[in-house]
Amino acid sequence: MKVERLTIPEVLLFTPRRFTDARGFVSETFNRRRLAAAGIAFDFVQDNDSFSRERGTIRALHAQHGPAVQGKLVRVVKGAIWDVAVDARHGSPHFGRHAGAELSAENGRQLWIPPGFLHGFCTLAPDTFALYRMTAEYDPAHEWGVLWNDPDLAIPWPVDPARAVVSEKDRFRPRLAECPIWFTYSPP
Repeated sequence: MKVERLTIPEVLLFTPRRFTDARGFVSETFNRRRLAAAGIAFDFVQDNDSFSRERGTIRALHAQHGPAVQGKLVRVVKGAIWDVAVDARHGSPHFGRHAGAELSAENGRQLWIPPGFLHGFCTLAPDTFALYRMTAEYDPAHEWGVLWNDPDLAIPWPVDPARAVVSEKDRFRPRLAECPIWFTYSPP
């Protein structure tokens, strides 16, 4: 498994090896020991599926705080997304910055979004199916989010904002600067 650190070093991009023949391929998409060797020593407790019908669907920017803080390992099994992690840890040298990567069924990549980061994505193809593996269960009492197009974050979403398919809830989220301090950076 190839491991790359993105512009924010805690955000990791995994590219599993594929063993291909005339029938197709086989790929190891999860191995606890290999993830631990890359610095991800979490127990995963919940898997979620996400299906988006239209290209340009934005699902962003979400996190959970307090005892329900989550890390997420995201991959795509059909279609493609531009996946993004935003550092929401106050005091971090990367606070308010983002790191992103294209994940697709074709490239097999997976993105690790650590606890303390906001997560979101934009679909690059219709009928996209993504899978999330999470380190904490969903808890609506600890869910929060930031405006997907917060100008302070300057995320270069790969869709015309006027054409973005966004939920009502995500259209009216606060900007990061308006949010309480949910996460604090602890140097390694």
